[in-house]
Amino acid sequence: MMLDRIAKADPRLKSYATVMSDQALADANAALQEIQAGRYRGPLHGVPIAIKDLCYTQGVRTMGGTAVLKNFVPAFDSTVVAKLRTAGAVVLGKLNLSEGAAAGYNPSFDVPLNPWRADRWPGMSSSGSGVATAAGLCFGSIGTDTGGSIRMPASANGVVGLKPTYGRVSRFGVLPMAPSLDHVGPITRRVADAAIMFDVIAGFDPQDPTSLNEPRSNVLGQTGKGVRNLRIGVDRTYALKGIDSGQAAALEEALKVLAGLGARIVDVKIPDLTGVVGAWMTICSSEMVAAHAANYPSRASEYGPYLLEFLESGSRVTAQQLSAARKWRAEFTAQFVALLDSVDAMAGPAGGDPAWPITHELQVGPLPAYHAAWSAAASRSAEFTMPMDLACVPAICLPCGFAAEGVPYSIQFTGRPLSEGMLCRIACAYERTTSWHDLHPNL
Repeated sequence: MMLDRIAKADPRLKSYATVMSDQALADANAALQEIQAGRYRGPLHGVPIAIKDLCYTQGVRTMGGTAVLKNFVPAFDSTVVAKLRTAGAVVLGKLNLSEGAAAGYNPSFDVPLNPWRADRWPGMSSSGSGVATAAGLCFGSIGTDTGGSIRMPASANGVVGLKPTYGRVSRFGVLPMAPSLDHVGPITRRVADAAIMFDVIAGFDPQDPTSLNEPRSNVLGQTGKGVRNLRIGVDRTYALKGIDSGQAAALEEALKVLAGLGARIVDVKIPDLTGVVGAWMTICSSEMVAAHAANYPSRASEYGPYLLEFLESGSRVTAQQLSAARKWRAEFTAQFVALLDSVDAMAGPAGGDPAWPITHELQVGPLPAYHAAWSAAASRSAEFTMPMDLACVPAICLPCGFAAEGVPYSIQFTGRPLSEGMLCRIACAYERTTSWHDLHPNL
């Protein structure tokens, strides 16, 4: 059924880079036989899942949205894919993304289309993951988040996106964008599904030097506990000013729902964000140059206009600039985590505005034109995603309403390190009291 749905809808939506039909059918048949024989592996056994084409899949090309890797076929699965397979998941295929997981797309690759409105932004680099999940072309997907690329496509496409604590999910076998900022996590249609996927893919991996050696997670077990007496912080100036008015109203209404469930809404003050974008750009671009050393600058002509200019900017970062950016990051992280330690979670938008109209510049434009178009469309969006990546803290977003033009609003909850269970608990309580998750795009 999934493969048939992909064949019918995806020629228009363009979420898949590679559909693994034969392998998916073989894996599904194997899962069926195992389940019938009583060898049930858990709640992902036999469930069709799709993978962002940044994660290695043995024997199946992994292109990362780049022309330089269009013929790259890994000899092994990434840890996240291996864990999904061990849990019995059926891998449907690999999903399209922006080039190298940066902002712009390579002109030779398909750009996924938002299933709610094809003329609206499909989200950041995990756009294929957000589109496929929202359109029902998989039961859940894997995305990555370096500056917002799990949460922005989840927000734009009206689904759930969970960015874990840095190191909670292994990055081994995942093409790097910026290793100190990269996170791997699930995109699903329901909060409990995100919890199920997270519990499967989380855990220590000795092959990833940044992997956290934490006890086995049981996030799903926390999703039904409710929010009574939990403290949910909100900085109303940060979260509600200078964003789309409908989005701000939807956030206010969501806070009322949580208060009605017994949560305590408390005022907090977010640290100064003046240096967020500058620090992120300096660190990310510098680390990305190192990550692409095998192909840049030797094959620079094969890169798209955005990523080429991003790499060129990274190559100009001095040691002093990088050191200053890392110092700022450490100081900001300490302040941000201190704020998060004072509450059970912080609420805010996941992007600030509903999915905005796409333009040529917002797909394959050069870097200056792309950033100018992005700033004009949603000037504050980076403030709602980059801080969580810089501070390595977890965050979850889910739909909380719809704009008059038919695209989703979303709310984001951010927590202290290792608080994925608390975030899913709060998000699940809100989801169960509302019905936004029951709305699906008409294909």
